[in-house]
Order: sequence, then C-alpha cells, then structure tokens
Amino acid sequence: MSEPKIDPIKQFSDWYDDAIVSEKKNPDAMALATVSSEGVPSVRMVLLKGYGEDGFVFYTNMESKKAQDLKKKPLASLCFYWRQLGRQVRIDGSVMEVTDEEADLYFSSRSRGSQISAWASDQSKLMKTREEFEEKAAQFEKKFASEKVFRPSFWSGYRLKPSRIEFWTEKDDRMHDRLLFELTGQGHWNASKLYP
Repeated sequence: MSEPKIDPIKQFSDWYDDAIVSEKKNPDAMALATVSSEGVPSVRMVLLKGYGEDGFVFYTNMESKKAQDLKKKPLASLCFYWRQLGRQVRIDGSVMEVTDEEADLYFSSRSRGSQISAWASDQSKLMKTREEFEEKAAQFEKKFASEKVFRPSFWSGYRLKPSRIEFWTEKDDRMHDRLLFELTGQGHWNASKLYP
C-alpha cells in the first residue's frame, strides 16, 4: 500500500476515484450490514450516493427491512470490494436519516422510471406476482403522466457517520496490507496496521 493519507476520507476519495476508472460496473456498490432488534444480522448491496467528512449516504424505502433495522438499532457496516484493484474498504458507524431537502434533491436526479418504481414498490413485502408490481408501476406512470414525480414520504436516505474505516490491499501469498483508522473521542483519527 502506498503511504496513506492522514485523513481516511481523503484516502477513500483517492481509492474511489481509482475504482470509477477501473471497475466496469457499479464502482459505487457496497454491502450494507444491519442488525435486527433481536440481534439477527442482515446484509445486502446498495449504492453509495454521496460521501464526505459527514459520512456515507445511501437511499431506500423507509418501510424496507434495512430501514426497520436502522430505526431500532442505528448502527451499520459498509463494505466496498473493487476486484480489479484488489482493494476493499470496510466502514463501521452510526446512522441517521438525511434531511428532506437532501432526499428531495437526490430523488429529483433519478431517472423517471426509478422514481415511478419507488412509488410502486412495497419494498421487502411479499409480492404475489411480477404482474402485480408492473400494474402498480403503470398506475403511477398514469398518475404522474403530466406532472413531475415527487418523492414519496416513505422514501428517503441515511448517512453513516464512520467511527472505524479499514483499507485492505490484496497481496500475493495472502500477505495483504490492512490499515485501520479509528475515531477518538476528541474527533481525531488514529491509524494502526493490522495483520492480514
């Protein structure tokens, strides 16, 4: 691993820029792990929609399984894996909802089809047939035929504020590099090397 940045957010930004160039599809894909109130873990792929000093942002239906988990236990982990680069980033932290203004702005940037899909999907609920979903989408397409599709009240986003960020670089013979940043109570990052 080249000499790391002192700030892990800057380090992430450099790696993410590299991933945008090297990864053919979805360099913004990340695994999101949550835990239920009973302590049962759950993981799924979501897309990164923003990041910075204040955290890492993703969006979802607020009635989904992930949102229900986060309401009860607002802690989560993210994991990026960029195969072409042989790099992985793991991020742990607390989660909070984004503002309505942020959610509105992002929703307005989505394709119209994705906006309609957000209205039509009862995310994570049982679906009898695919046709049922397609019919609901058609109904919302008709409803919004002559107007802008506004964000549903049940659809928004979350920001994960990191407390730990680990950078992993693949090496031969499983001699991987691991660099861990942990946030101190004073708001500074401590860096440590880990055995692979």
